[in-house]
Amino acid sequence: MPRLTVVDPATAEPQARALLGKVERALGVTPNMMKSMATSPAVLDAYLSFSGALAKGRLSAAVREQIALVTAVANECGYCLAAHTVLGAKAGVSDEDLVSGRHARAADPKVEAALRFTLAVITTKGFVSDDALADVRAAGYDDGEIGEIVAAVALNTFTNYFNSVGETTLDFPAVDTTIAH
Repeated sequence: MPRLTVVDPATAEPQARALLGKVERALGVTPNMMKSMATSPAVLDAYLSFSGALAKGRLSAAVREQIALVTAVANECGYCLAAHTVLGAKAGVSDEDLVSGRHARAADPKVEAALRFTLAVITTKGFVSDDALADVRAAGYDDGEIGEIVAAVALNTFTNYFNSVGETTLDFPAVDTTIAH
């Protein structure tokens, strides 16, 4: 049972209805997380704006989805783990990387470096070591892309916490969490 209200798009206030319509057109569905965010159109708009801005960045959708998986596991968010497993597959992440990515591993060494850096950002609360920064740079990431990794961690931490507080009802196929940790 969700702890935060889930807004019905048909009866939502005008601004929330417009934002939820945008989501429906983009995804073909309106996930429960966004219906809950719509209780404050400012929250939903902030999420959509941040997510949309990062989609225009240099990190691929596949890498962003793998960052989301690492973050979901680190923050123990089953909703986001399930959602980003589906979204990661749609972005072209292999089945193997959908699982190994949860542990900051990937078949591509450059992607793995980004995922290890993601985990370092999370576990150190941003106070990454010089070595962690040198490693992600050595893998080929420049400061702009490093900034995008940090931004993706922040965005996904927001959604993890939002769903954990709200106990958002899962509307994606559940993921076996016994293999997530």
